[in-house]
Amino acid sequence: MVEGGIIKTEKINFSEFWRTLRENPYIIWLALSAGIGGLLFGYDTGVISGALLYIRDDFPEVDKETWLQSAMVSMTVGGAIFGAGIGGWINDGFGRRITLLGADVLFTVGALVMAFAHAPWMIIVGRAFVGLGVGMASMTAPLYISEASPARIRGALVCVNSILLTGGQFLSYLINLAFTNTKWTWRWMLGVAAVPAIVQFFLMLYLPESPRWLYRQNKVEEARSILAKIFPAHEVDHELNVLKLSVEAEKAEKGTNSENEQSLCGIQKVRKCVSLFFGNVVVRRGLYAGVTVQVVQQFSGINTVMYYSPTIVQFAGFASNKTAMALSLITSGLNALGSVASMFIVDRFGRRKAMLVSMAAIIVCLTTLLVVFYEATVHAPKITRFDTSFPINATCPSYLSASNSYSWNCASCLKAGCGFCANKHNQASIIFARGTCLTFTTEIKDLCRAEHRTWIRDGCPSKIGFVAIIFLALYIISFSPGMGTVPWILNSEIYPLKYRGICGGLASLSNWVSNLVVSLCFLPVSLALGSSGTFGLFAGFCVVGITLIYLFVPETKGLPFEEVEKILEVGYTPKLLRCTKADNEGHKGTSKGDNGV
Repeated sequence: MVEGGIIKTEKINFSEFWRTLRENPYIIWLALSAGIGGLLFGYDTGVISGALLYIRDDFPEVDKETWLQSAMVSMTVGGAIFGAGIGGWINDGFGRRITLLGADVLFTVGALVMAFAHAPWMIIVGRAFVGLGVGMASMTAPLYISEASPARIRGALVCVNSILLTGGQFLSYLINLAFTNTKWTWRWMLGVAAVPAIVQFFLMLYLPESPRWLYRQNKVEEARSILAKIFPAHEVDHELNVLKLSVEAEKAEKGTNSENEQSLCGIQKVRKCVSLFFGNVVVRRGLYAGVTVQVVQQFSGINTVMYYSPTIVQFAGFASNKTAMALSLITSGLNALGSVASMFIVDRFGRRKAMLVSMAAIIVCLTTLLVVFYEATVHAPKITRFDTSFPINATCPSYLSASNSYSWNCASCLKAGCGFCANKHNQASIIFARGTCLTFTTEIKDLCRAEHRTWIRDGCPSKIGFVAIIFLALYIISFSPGMGTVPWILNSEIYPLKYRGICGGLASLSNWVSNLVVSLCFLPVSLALGSSGTFGLFAGFCVVGITLIYLFVPETKGLPFEEVEKILEVGYTPKLLRCTKADNEGHKGTSKGDNGV
């Protein structure tokens, strides 16, 4: 309810969630079926990290060219940007169900193209198709679930999508590990994604459209029949009335501008529509909050961790591909468990508090990783100056020409673009005392391995490498229950019904654009700044992010969509600034917009 500009949110117990589902299992059936889109989102964004290790072995040009690796990872993100952009339009014009069906077709086509690829460019094309599906599914699945959920458990149900998303990432690492010893390794890894896409396609054929979207299309009886399956009989009329009031308010708003719109055409009409869209204070403030949390989510660095986690584990000094993927499986499993934990958090403690606590913990973890990786770089294994196992022309040219080559270590060697071949007598240990700095070619790499020595290209072994793994895990645990799930929940419930598709598309678009920037820049930035500098950069972004969330993001826990609109209409001011403002005005009253946070 709204009293004096303050909206109080209902306190939700997790037992309420289970009670509702026991009474009406149809709700969880809808959530799980739509949530397969989240599973595909997670699988296709996570699988490339392990597949890339073996693609590099099959295609030497990929191993040599960082830009090809970045393209394979980032093309899905590029496709997702376009998919999210058109997804909002398709959602509003054709419905949530049709959008998910279209995404499934794209997932299937992309997976099959990659599985049968005979050149790197085909993998990149397949990743683009998958990206289109990811972009459409990433915004549509939580939107569909939220519009088919009672407000009191909406957050927990949208978390189902996030659980399946992180479960998809975990599944991708599990499948990567399972196919490491098969003949077609990465082809199986990338092709398996077609299976859940086909399953969801057939499930969605038998599921209904969003009742809110149907009502806006004047399909009142269809909307009523679906609401009757979701809500108790005595609540159906109330829900229909809420939808009626919402749609009438939209028509009234449109009616005040209809006469002027009739005289406009072409570019003038487009400009008028854009002006009306952004001139709506509720939409504008909703986008401030929705876009902020999506951009902050990406600049916390999470997807670089998920995309490149085997590489990051190798940065920590675990050189074996299989070991790196096994450790990455643990981190992705923690991510999935964190999403489960979010179901206990978001409807009990609130969206805003979950994100602020999550961001604070992320900053601590990233700062610690900065220190750990700096120390690992400084104390990396030294270079063996005279190694007769290799011809002199195999030695790294930069090392030979360096005036300070006596001070070089493994980190210096890798930074120069060369490879480090660990000494043979240390193979029983993870930590290698010394090694040889060699030219990075496929022939030299094979020669090193033929000597039963470990070839290191991505990260130097370190005595404190295990500390990096621990804080990488803590980073995941900090991220997943808060910043991992809440931005998608917030964006599924913060916009007016009329603009929900397009606003969700814009927010999702901002997420994917940020994702693309971060994933494209990660490898080049890590080469320029080193691992420690890269984590420090992300920590700085997170300090800015937590400030923006505090200033612009209101609480929406347990509120009907219509009351969320009232919060935005009044305007949100954080508690600390509200108190300051009240003091400056001589305690004439509380500032507007406090909704229980």
